[in-house]
Amino acid sequence: MVTDAMGRATTAVVSGDLGAAEEVISQDAVIDTVRDDIEARVVSLLARQQPVATDLRTLVATLRISADLERMGDLSRHVAEIARRRYPGTSLPAVLRPAIEEMGRVAQQMATKVRQVLETKDPQAAAELPFDDDAMDEVHRSTFQYMADGAWPHGIETAVDLTLLSRYYERFADHAVNVANRVIFQAARVGSAHE
Repeated sequence: MVTDAMGRATTAVVSGDLGAAEEVISQDAVIDTVRDDIEARVVSLLARQQPVATDLRTLVATLRISADLERMGDLSRHVAEIARRRYPGTSLPAVLRPAIEEMGRVAQQMATKVRQVLETKDPQAAAELPFDDDAMDEVHRSTFQYMADGAWPHGIETAVDLTLLSRYYERFADHAVNVANRVIFQAARVGSAHE
């Protein structure tokens, strides 16, 4: 859901697609509900099973991962809200669209990798996500350099939108890395428990 949300949010903000923006905004409540359900299940298991060692670490990691994924959904919603505020236009001049499209592409790629890492529990695949985050950080930096070069012709409102958008994508990537790091930690703990 998070991968899809960021893809549609990027489409909404780049092309001024109000329908896509509204879908992302309404879908965020579903992501929140899933997170709430996961939390309730974990709390129930903690109360009824009193897990220890690896099982306890798994449950705590699950709580943290679900919180990171829910936050990624929130950040997608924030991107969509900017698109909705600027409708029927778009908040981005044509010259800035490639940067946001690239941030959206990297964000979706990272979310897809997060899903694969969660499904496979592969610490090596998880270790690749910080490199994707470096790519996101580079686009984030270049966007700010473009705004700060002294010849910004697009006005204050666009500068604010671009600043927020860039930050939302950058934080989305950070949460993806958090999930990957939790998988790496969990795999290391399980590995050391078997030694």
